[in-house]
Amino acid sequence: MKNKVRQLFRDKLVLVMTVLGLLTIVAAAGTVKIRKDNAQDGRNPYLDVPQTEGILAEEMPQNRLEENDGQAETRAQVAGSSDASYSVNNRDEADQKPMEEEKESSLGAGAAAARALSYNGTDRLSWPVQGNVILDYSMDSTIYFPTLDQYKCNPALIIQGDVSEPVAAPAEAQVTEVGSNEEIGNYVVLDLGSGYTAVCGQLKDVQVAQKQYVAKDTILGYVAEPTKYYSIEGNNVYFELMHDGEPVDALDYLE
Repeated sequence: MKNKVRQLFRDKLVLVMTVLGLLTIVAAAGTVKIRKDNAQDGRNPYLDVPQTEGILAEEMPQNRLEENDGQAETRAQVAGSSDASYSVNNRDEADQKPMEEEKESSLGAGAAAARALSYNGTDRLSWPVQGNVILDYSMDSTIYFPTLDQYKCNPALIIQGDVSEPVAAPAEAQVTEVGSNEEIGNYVVLDLGSGYTAVCGQLKDVQVAQKQYVAKDTILGYVAEPTKYYSIEGNNVYFELMHDGEPVDALDYLE
């Protein structure tokens, strides 16, 4: 009986070994075939990863600050100086309003007379608006600005006015600039002649264009809501008079 069991065990062991041998041969044959096929196709069985060594990222351009044109006002503690250059002929022809010629021609005889720019500093100027002076001219000493809660020099007259009230040219003049800044809002710069220049700020609905000639009392625009620099002072017109580029007391020249 024992001999039969041993013989049966041996037969099964031989069978198992034979099956394992056959499986090993089949697997080896498959591997050889795969390698042979890859070699024939000339393909690499591994994924090619492109090398990045030596590749530099493109340098990003750095932002550059615009160069100052040198014409901006530098009086940091003077009212009305916020990025308003009040320069003459600092704009391109293409920037002018298309109605400039129409406005100029509509002035008729007044425009022709204004071309002479006859103001000489002795004639009296018209008030741009009829109102009380809220803040007086003061360049020799500082005065208190309620909205800013600080003392500053003031190159202009801050004249009270009602919103939408017309603002008139103080004399015959040529418009040399129409612009805007955060402190005095929309403004118009007028060349009166003989080195005198007037600036009217805190405007809305500006009615004139650069290079236009205007007669005395021509409407330049209308009183706007005050900027954040004059919210406590209230509605006003910023009126600055200069002679040869230096501010002068406009009260000495007004009617």
